[in-house]
Amino acid sequence: MRLKQRSFYFLFSFLLSCATFAQDFEALQYRTIGPARGGRVTSVTGTAMLPGTFYFGATGGGVWKTEDYGTSWHNVSDGFFNTPSIGAIEIAANDPNIVYVGTGSDGIRSNIISGKGMYKSIDAGKTWEHIGLENVGQIGAVEIDPTNSNIVWVAAIGNAFKSNEERGIFKTMDGGKTWEKVLYVSDETGFADLELLPGNPNVVYAAAWKARRTPWTIDSGGENSEGGIYKSINGGKDWEKLEKGLPKGLIGKIDLAVSPVDSKILYAVIEAPDADRGLYKSVDQGKSFTHVSDDIRLVNRPFYYTNIELDPTNPEIVYSNANPLIKSMDGGKTWKRMSVPHGDNHDIWLNPDNPDLLIQCNDGGANVSHNGGETWSTQYNQPTAEIYQVAVDDQYPYWVYGAQQDNTTLAIPSMAPKASSPANGSVMMSVGGCETGPVIPMPGNHYIVYNNCKGRFSVYSKKTGQSREYSIGASNIYGHNPKDLKYRFQRVAPIHVSPYNPEVVYMGSQYVHKTSDGGKNWETISPDLTANEPDKQVISGNPITRDITGEEYYSTLYSIRESTISKGVIWVGSNDGVISITKDGGATWKNITPKKLPKGGRVESIEPSKFNPAKAYIAVDRHLLGDTTPYLYKTDDYGESWELISTASNGIPADHTTRVLREDPTREGLLYAGTEFGMFVSFDDGGTWKKFQQNLPITPITDITLFRGDLVLSTMGRGFWILDKVTTLQDPNITQLGDTPVLFKPDNTYRYQTPWGGGDFPEYPSTSVIIDYYLPSDITEGVSLQIMDAQGKEVATIVSDSTKLKSTTETVEDMSLSMTFVYMDEKLETKKGINRFEWNLQQKGAWAKNERRRYRNGPMVLPGKYTAKLTVGDQSFEKSFEVLMDPKLEEDGVSLADMEGQQELQFKVIDLLSDARKLQDKVEEKIKELEKNNASEATLKPYKDALKQLKNDEGAYPEVVMVSQISYLYYIVSGSDKEPGQEEKDSYQELLTQFNELKQGLNF
Repeated sequence: MRLKQRSFYFLFSFLLSCATFAQDFEALQYRTIGPARGGRVTSVTGTAMLPGTFYFGATGGGVWKTEDYGTSWHNVSDGFFNTPSIGAIEIAANDPNIVYVGTGSDGIRSNIISGKGMYKSIDAGKTWEHIGLENVGQIGAVEIDPTNSNIVWVAAIGNAFKSNEERGIFKTMDGGKTWEKVLYVSDETGFADLELLPGNPNVVYAAAWKARRTPWTIDSGGENSEGGIYKSINGGKDWEKLEKGLPKGLIGKIDLAVSPVDSKILYAVIEAPDADRGLYKSVDQGKSFTHVSDDIRLVNRPFYYTNIELDPTNPEIVYSNANPLIKSMDGGKTWKRMSVPHGDNHDIWLNPDNPDLLIQCNDGGANVSHNGGETWSTQYNQPTAEIYQVAVDDQYPYWVYGAQQDNTTLAIPSMAPKASSPANGSVMMSVGGCETGPVIPMPGNHYIVYNNCKGRFSVYSKKTGQSREYSIGASNIYGHNPKDLKYRFQRVAPIHVSPYNPEVVYMGSQYVHKTSDGGKNWETISPDLTANEPDKQVISGNPITRDITGEEYYSTLYSIRESTISKGVIWVGSNDGVISITKDGGATWKNITPKKLPKGGRVESIEPSKFNPAKAYIAVDRHLLGDTTPYLYKTDDYGESWELISTASNGIPADHTTRVLREDPTREGLLYAGTEFGMFVSFDDGGTWKKFQQNLPITPITDITLFRGDLVLSTMGRGFWILDKVTTLQDPNITQLGDTPVLFKPDNTYRYQTPWGGGDFPEYPSTSVIIDYYLPSDITEGVSLQIMDAQGKEVATIVSDSTKLKSTTETVEDMSLSMTFVYMDEKLETKKGINRFEWNLQQKGAWAKNERRRYRNGPMVLPGKYTAKLTVGDQSFEKSFEVLMDPKLEEDGVSLADMEGQQELQFKVIDLLSDARKLQDKVEEKIKELEKNNASEATLKPYKDALKQLKNDEGAYPEVVMVSQISYLYYIVSGSDKEPGQEEKDSYQELLTQFNELKQGLNF
């Protein structure tokens, strides 16, 4: 019997999921709120043929283009690329329309995103075609033969996290239709760079690099036989390894530069031990090299940034992109630091016709200079921020918090604050801590923000602007061998605020630490909850360059969550794959790691269920171990048993490493998963998954939170995104859509005053009630949406076809139904599937002669209960909702009674304005009629005199008369929520008296 029940349940779930997954969620669009500040960029290029045109490639934000010298940037890879990670960009020398892009950034940090091969555009980035090399991993360089743009070379570093055969130098002779691997060392050694000889592209130099990332270290370099510089003089058919004058021992990452004006000169910056490191120069095309400089700034963190470039007109002028950007005027013997907008430098391109015009990139974005680097264009116009986590505060509207890699922590409003101007300006503030986060506003007091900075806990006060550090252990753990540390904190050590007391905060090293007074005092409430394998507790950076930033500290806690429905039940996950639980606030702990979970993965998120204290979900990431499989598990017995809910066939692709999983707070079994390459949703508790990407760009989803009906995301390359009001997904009808229209219940909506204006970025919406509905087929007419107040009185009717609008509008005008407001809105979609309409809360405004403005710009409805009524043909559907008062108004002393008095006056002014405008129109028409009939001036005079009282004279600064005065009074009365002042009431009475006297005098 049980088997039959299970089979039936499976069949039911399958049919249910098929019905759901047939639906298109395209109507549910995400919006970006920034920040506008740039993130890490590792590749830039330009073209001499179009000096104002440049491209940059971000590590998680895709390819961007400017055509105005960096004044503005726009993304050109969205919708075409399967990865946002960019390694190299090149433009054909003889045709700026031809652009090749190699994906996979070459700065192999632990949060690096995998490449997906090569892309090509033949229309300057408008469209792109994938042209192969899908599995080469990270691409260090792309070079185009200047005599034939179909001949392209690629230096493939390989998979950063495991050995793979697809490392090497690749070449295409047919624009990417076919590729040949022309140089290969081993499955552990790839190539970081290559250069073509100016004047003879058959001469090629290539820089081999053995490199590998693990969660606990970075291996950069190897034996001399595993790296070094190679040269071919016959287009890659044969290769010679260059050795004379170069390091004989260990050798690491290498970058090359050949002088465009003297092809004999070749430079190489080389990672090597001690005195062997630095810059080498050849003046005989690589036959021999001279060690020019061992300046540590050239190779101080070589795996991350090692790049040199030459002035295209002078081989003695050399640029080194590392930390910092430095410049030599004497062939690399001496160096001078250059000032750039941000540290950690990666690439530079100089215009060959004017080397003072250049573009450079770093961890803050890309920047253009017209004067050789004296001044730079802004980085606050390229929203490519890498954000580790997301949190929200409880302001109205709420603000969104996170930490930006290579920059500061951030707090950004979810909607434009009323005080901001213009509305499309980027509003943000730093709130303590540093680039790693997390950053968590204190519940109930958003002026206090809890922070982590690379393992150091602090408390930031917005009021004072000061950050009080309360580090556990009060010790700087940078640069230490982790086995010697008392407390091992990851750079992004987790912070979790108890849902029961905002001053109780948990933080994770290898232990769980707890404070009950906001950080002043800490207690350790757990044993070591990690695997803590001794061979992983090592100094990071082998075999040449030591690199210990906390990024590689392994066997640390990575996720902590306390149940919101059972106090003291705390779930913990480590970055080496261990999951633990306590049911008694930390007195006792149990290892509950899933038995079938491959070991060593990073437990990116733990999500205790909001419906069942024994239930939880985990997302585990093993891509640093070379395993991109998505690992999502759930338990409903406190971890005694686990079920894998991300199988090979239930919806999430096999290479979509899972970053985060969150449960909907309202509907049990509704799950949201963020992966390396986008969003997914499940309606059946993880049984099946559907892509939930819509307009969201391809980029890693690092964290998810659901708040006040919104889905809020952080991404590793495109900042924060919000999908407003996912209430529709919580409706049981979403999985039962068929042949009948459905109106989903609108979410209760706060009535905010928002600024005028707006723009494409940030996407700050005006206040609106979001109304979702489903249509079983495309419908050409007969669809309308009515809004009614608590008394059933119609507030507004929105229609979808102009025919119905025309007849209705004429009826309204003829019958003078002052409270009826019918208008057409093309956004009231009538296509098959789920549709979304955003009602702006506006009621009927004043009459205007211009039909496009007629009855628009009315006052927003008052807080209260309303009903939405969807009519589809002869069917109608109703759902109620509330418009909620902005809590800030009550705090500011404005009551609902004040707003009711204000609205009463508003409608009086609107009626007066409508009457005055109509009277002006009649007077103007009467004057035209009389002039057409050659009436005398005496006949015309009363009408012309009346028009002077109604309408402002033409010209600059005319005296403001009746119609404009009434319009201005409406502006005063409606500019904010308030109790109307007595002067406004008196002004209305005076204008009403003047109007009536004027109207009576005309005897219309």
